[in-house]
Amino acid sequence: MADDRDDEVGSAELLGAWRSRHESAGQNRMARMRRRAPEVVKAPKRFEDLPEYKKLMAHKAISVMASVENPFYRSHERAAGATTVIGGKELVNFASYDYVSANTHPKVTAAAKAAIDRFGISASASRLVAGERPLHTELETRLAEVYGTEAAVCFVSGYLTNAATVSTLVGPKDLVVHDELIHNSVLAGVKLSGATRRFFRHNDTADLEKVLTGVAGNFDRVLVIVEGVYSMDGDIANLPELVRLRSRYGFWLMVDEAHALGVLGKTGRGTFEHFGIDPASVDLWMGTLSKTASSCGGYIAGSRALIEILKAEAGGFVYSVGLAPVLAAAALASLNVLKEERERVEALRRNGHLFLDLARQAGLNVGTSAGYSVVPVIVGDSLRAVQLSNELLEAGVNALPIIHPAVQEGLARLRFFLTADHTPEQITRAVTLTTEILKDLERRKVGLGSLDIHQAAKFIS
Repeated sequence: MADDRDDEVGSAELLGAWRSRHESAGQNRMARMRRRAPEVVKAPKRFEDLPEYKKLMAHKAISVMASVENPFYRSHERAAGATTVIGGKELVNFASYDYVSANTHPKVTAAAKAAIDRFGISASASRLVAGERPLHTELETRLAEVYGTEAAVCFVSGYLTNAATVSTLVGPKDLVVHDELIHNSVLAGVKLSGATRRFFRHNDTADLEKVLTGVAGNFDRVLVIVEGVYSMDGDIANLPELVRLRSRYGFWLMVDEAHALGVLGKTGRGTFEHFGIDPASVDLWMGTLSKTASSCGGYIAGSRALIEILKAEAGGFVYSVGLAPVLAAAALASLNVLKEERERVEALRRNGHLFLDLARQAGLNVGTSAGYSVVPVIVGDSLRAVQLSNELLEAGVNALPIIHPAVQEGLARLRFFLTADHTPEQITRAVTLTTEILKDLERRKVGLGSLDIHQAAKFIS
């Protein structure tokens, strides 16, 4: 019995010692936890250290070394149309896409002023809640009439129109196929959607069919996107062949008419009128209000069901302020000018064809342009394109360069936008000056190839 008691005492002592050590360890842990850990100081990345910024600085350094002035962000001091004023100097202007010259039309400016008097400047809310105005409905009804569709919807930005529409209609189970030269806004929409993306060679419907054949049946929804008139090259989509492929492969066809409205077709209604095709053969007509419509914003025209989906689901519409009433009024008035003064479309066509013909005769590289709203003069070298623009400006002609990444390396160009108000004399002078200055730049070997690489590296570092 004594041995049992001794065992019990020994066990109690061991248990007490174990508890004491356990409690002590717990207290030590708590004490360590209570001790404040040293703060880790981590500064956010400096924007100056980002590769994007360093790339910009490198480009600026090269321009400084080559004594080439930056041609971008020059301020226009009055309404820009066939002519403009920059730095107090009047210039012939080929850098603004006021295609039918409606921007300063008396009916357009009067409509804008009346809208301001009645509605103020801003819609002040999303249209879904308190931003709806009668002008929105009137403009959308007019756009639906232009395209012969059941309905239309307007967004506050052309870029947003493409990004929001594409990302609303397709998702991870779907496929988007687009022309390789499609606008960046479409690429943004595809990225947002999570859809699979494929492209086909520019304006090559045979290559499009190869892509479609290779992916047939693997996706729920298939959306094919092209531009009516391509913004960088001025050529026209092969709409008849696209419509044929649509009927065979069952995809949705979306046509971006930003540079085609007011430009193609006898009355300027766009690509379908140019080819004499039923507009119902296209599922989504997209366009911008900043060109022929002399305003700002974008639109989609199509079936009533499509428009209802976009008005309910497209974040760029639902969660964005409504189009400013003054902008809706200006766009509506511009469309009425287009309808009532069809001679403007013909004047634009004459001017575009004249520029194209003269440029070709002068030996300028105009690529595949069809000679309507956009005619590029392809220079190749980015630095030479910039200097050509600068020297044209000194000579009284405003035309802006397009360089990488907006176009592929080696395809830098000046892009000439034509308007109904340009005169034959202005066009002839612009082509003559462009030819003479470009030849002089070539003779002087102005371009990236003439730079001292070692010296350029010093500027960049």
